[in-house]
Amino acid sequence: MLSFDQDQTLDRIEDGLRESGAAAVLVIDVTALSGVERSYGGQAHQQTVDNLVSLVGEVASELAPEAEVYATAERGGDTLIVLLFRDRADRDFYKGLSSLAGDLSTALTRRGRQAVYPYHRETLELPVGLAVLLYNPNVKAERQIREALEAAHHDARLESDVRSRARGRQLLELIFSGNLGVLFEPIVSLRESGVIGYEALARGPRDSDLRSPGQLFELASQRGLVYELDCLCRRAALEQVHCLPVGKMLFLNCLPTSIGDPNLRGEGLVKTLENYHLQPSDLVLEISEKESIENFAIFREMRDSWRNLGIRIAVDDAGAGYASLEAIMEITPDFLKADMGLVRGIDADPPRQEVLRALNNVARKIGAEVIAEGVETEEELLVLRQLGIPYGQGFHFGPGLPSQGEKPRPSPGQVKIASVTPPREKAS
Repeated sequence: MLSFDQDQTLDRIEDGLRESGAAAVLVIDVTALSGVERSYGGQAHQQTVDNLVSLVGEVASELAPEAEVYATAERGGDTLIVLLFRDRADRDFYKGLSSLAGDLSTALTRRGRQAVYPYHRETLELPVGLAVLLYNPNVKAERQIREALEAAHHDARLESDVRSRARGRQLLELIFSGNLGVLFEPIVSLRESGVIGYEALARGPRDSDLRSPGQLFELASQRGLVYELDCLCRRAALEQVHCLPVGKMLFLNCLPTSIGDPNLRGEGLVKTLENYHLQPSDLVLEISEKESIENFAIFREMRDSWRNLGIRIAVDDAGAGYASLEAIMEITPDFLKADMGLVRGIDADPPRQEVLRALNNVARKIGAEVIAEGVETEEELLVLRQLGIPYGQGFHFGPGLPSQGEKPRPSPGQVKIASVTPPREKAS
């Protein structure tokens, strides 16, 4: 049963309902923010909820300037409640409520991330449910309001289910069609300011809900399609590898479960390299920590077979948690990619500097080299050079190389890295 934070909230709603004779009831499910409370505490969660209540009230007033808008939160903060009071004789207003709810959902997706930053960094997609309440003087207003809220809450759940089904079908269609874009982000020598290689970054269809790799893999995890998506990302990158200059390394992301991919094993891997005119020394398999390695003994066997061919290995997100540190000890990679959480703002954060210094020392002792991810400013770059970090990657080094059909993304960085080496011959 939905409940309000304060009794006067219910009194105010009852007064508005009696005066207008009707109201539109919208509920917004914000359980997606429950992780904020677990990670940062109740005060941070309450702040994000309060910010969203303000945003919802503002957006609703913009969308329905003729209505009296009241926005609040359910006790506990998992549901936002918006009531739009408008005279029940205004038929056009009530007929257009479905469109209004859709516009509110779109606006929250577009503007909601700023309201919950920095506690929630992903795109905010919040289901919006709708019900219409016609005032009945023979029934207690409190009962009518609560029944309308429950109906709107049920509508929000249906909306979430419909959206989830549509996204699942969209993902399956993407996997079958192979319609995946690739951006090649440069990895730069901080000593010589030259490009040593490129990381292949997957991108979903432009202007879709599945544009970012984070959204793609989150949905794939929900649908049991992580292996298929991971293989598709590598295949899409290899099919566009002719865009890269000759002699530059290709950093290819690889989930631990991908050791079952026949294109990464034995003769299948040799044939893959031949098909795309790659030398083993051109390839760096980047072990992603989107999922942990469950059996290091089996994975080390695969690592040894890669190394026997001359393929190098990188561990992604090094320093981000125990799993990545365990992978470093067990795999002894050629590259450690320092998590952007260590790099971001490092110029003003001495503790981060010490952690990265220690990680660089560990890398030297195991024969590896550090690549600092997420470099965005000249100040960060200067500190990385002072710490002796050999390589960097991020917006500061200019836009990535687009695959066919992609446009370069804008870069806020000042350092532009130009390559004069010829492009790789396209595979026939």
